[in-house]
Amino acid sequence: MEDKYFDNKKILFLSVKLFNYENIIAEKLRFLGAEVDYYDERPNNSIFSKGIIRLKRSLYNRIITKYYHEILEKIRKKKYDYFFLIKGEVVPQFFIDRVIELNPKIILLYYTFDSFENNPNGIAILKNFDRKYTFDPKDSAVYNLKFRPLFFSDDYYKLDSQQNPVYDLLFIGTAHSDRYIISEKASVWCLKNKLKSFAFYYSPSRIVFLFFKLFDSSFKKFNYNKISFSSLKHEQIIELYKQSKVVLDINHPNQIGLTMRVFEALGSGKKIITTNADIKRYPFYNENNIYIIDRNNIELNYEFFNLKFEEIDEQVYEKMFISGWLKELFFDDFSFNWLQK
Repeated sequence: MEDKYFDNKKILFLSVKLFNYENIIAEKLRFLGAEVDYYDERPNNSIFSKGIIRLKRSLYNRIITKYYHEILEKIRKKKYDYFFLIKGEVVPQFFIDRVIELNPKIILLYYTFDSFENNPNGIAILKNFDRKYTFDPKDSAVYNLKFRPLFFSDDYYKLDSQQNPVYDLLFIGTAHSDRYIISEKASVWCLKNKLKSFAFYYSPSRIVFLFFKLFDSSFKKFNYNKISFSSLKHEQIIELYKQSKVVLDINHPNQIGLTMRVFEALGSGKKIITTNADIKRYPFYNENNIYIIDRNNIELNYEFFNLKFEEIDEQVYEKMFISGWLKELFFDDFSFNWLQK
């Protein structure tokens, strides 16, 4: 009966593309009963376009304006209950104004999985939204947004794992900051302790990687031969999870919001080693399942690898699931206190 909340709700959904999560979210909303029209928030997802949008958006305004007028033309005769925006990197004010004009009773819902330090346009448009959420506790306090961490999708639900895992430690992540240094140190430790590790580092393009290699000191230690310029598919990640015992999570040093990797690992029944000490404040924190390391002084514990995963409280587990995430964003009935002081 609870899924009736979304029945026949008409949702205009805009989001940047992020490893197919935008489609996973849209499909889950449809499964729950909503009618969803999804549009990519960016006019183009080429490396050049992304770079221009972030560094000098004014040079791209003509293309952005044209793109959003095209969307408006497609939706002008439709009526929506919700406008759901994730991140708000480029959406212009005139588009939001026109959506409201076409749908006077519409509820505007905003969520970001990035910090506003990386996305100033998000700050500029916040005033328009009725419901505003962020994954970052720090931004939640500074900008007066509700705090709501990320989720795991259906694919990761309590994965059946191999009896004899191939890998003791698994790392999958985009190449940035000190991730490579930390992961490689963990790999060396595993080798010394006769444990097997696997690391997958992703970069969106060779040009981007070489740029950072030249101008970012943390990238100078990255081994070019270990970088993949093609991201893993969800099916490939899930298979690696099945083959692994523990997942390594390395958050960006400037963000304390928990990564998607944390929720996917715990949702699938995998233990976590993480650099994010803020995880202690969450209701699913359990020393048996989660081991915190200092990114500046990495010390691992061999015994942690031998502990069995302890089941998470079912109520909390349901909140971590994608349907729990969506219900909390859209409806007050599902609000939840995520952080302990």
